[in-house]
Amino acid sequence: MAEGTPPRRVVVTGVATRWGGELARALERDPAIEAVIGIDDRPPLVELERTELLDIDIRNPALSRLLPTTCADTVVHCGILWYPEPDKPARTLHDVNVIGTLQLLTACERTRTLRRLVVRGSAAIYGCEPSAPLFFTEELAGTMPLRTRFQRDVAELEGYFETFARRRPEVDCCMLRFQPELGVGLEAPLARYLSLPVVPTQLGFDPRLQPLHPEDATGALVAAVRSRVRGAVNVAPSGAISLSRILRLAGRPSLPLPYPLFAPAFGRLARELGAGPLFADAVRLLRFGRGVSNRRLVEEVGYKPRYDAAAVAADFAEGVRGRGLAAPLDLADLAERAARALR
Repeated sequence: MAEGTPPRRVVVTGVATRWGGELARALERDPAIEAVIGIDDRPPLVELERTELLDIDIRNPALSRLLPTTCADTVVHCGILWYPEPDKPARTLHDVNVIGTLQLLTACERTRTLRRLVVRGSAAIYGCEPSAPLFFTEELAGTMPLRTRFQRDVAELEGYFETFARRRPEVDCCMLRFQPELGVGLEAPLARYLSLPVVPTQLGFDPRLQPLHPEDATGALVAAVRSRVRGAVNVAPSGAISLSRILRLAGRPSLPLPYPLFAPAFGRLARELGAGPLFADAVRLLRFGRGVSNRRLVEEVGYKPRYDAAAVAADFAEGVRGRGLAAPLDLADLAERAARALR
């Protein structure tokens, strides 16, 4: 893919995830793209028309032999998991993210046609601290402590890609740092949490959040595939919104709990919401919040999110009110378990 030449053959890893499937479907509609190849060991969640599916686990060493045969000029890694999948043990989260990513990079090393590598990463690399800036810019990664396992995993993954970028300078490597998505019907822990009939919060804290609309998540991925921007790029809406305002918009009452009660109670609740071992990361996000600047996304990648943070919350709230209450939350049971955890 020469300078300024659009992608022709695009490989999407994690095509069975919602993110990978939506990206493949969007790329299918572009007649300039000759081939879309999806890699996963499960069928896609969305219907795809002209995507060629390769059934292989990203952790399989055979990927190093398979990927070069695709003659891909662009690889988009959507196979990084942000939270455990219902049918897989929590350990799989680390294995897929670390071992799978290393196998993919080994395969990319052997793919001589490769000219563009885009990764769907996470803004968790910035951490969540009370002294953090209102909006992190990309160069501020590593300036705050990484206190949770997931944050350290994200930093480790970015280190692998930086090493690859140095080894293959002819490949344009772009790391997209996504803020958490929020949308009606989205099977993600944040959406489930904000859909509870009563939402536990941390007493004395009202974090500023930056939820990303699913449409903008896909739009940013597509734009990054077509751009030649290198390095890290934050993917987030403009502005931020407080947790209390989101709950008011959604018509959800809150249950403020002191931190010694909130942490163990949320630990159990996180498993029910699908967050599993990521509850430590979520607790810090729901305590201190996190904001990132989207200047590079808008000015250099050329994608301006359609929804700002307030519009994302309003769209979610409208859908939540229309769908009614989620499954009842047993507050007495949560309180009892939290109290036992403190004994």
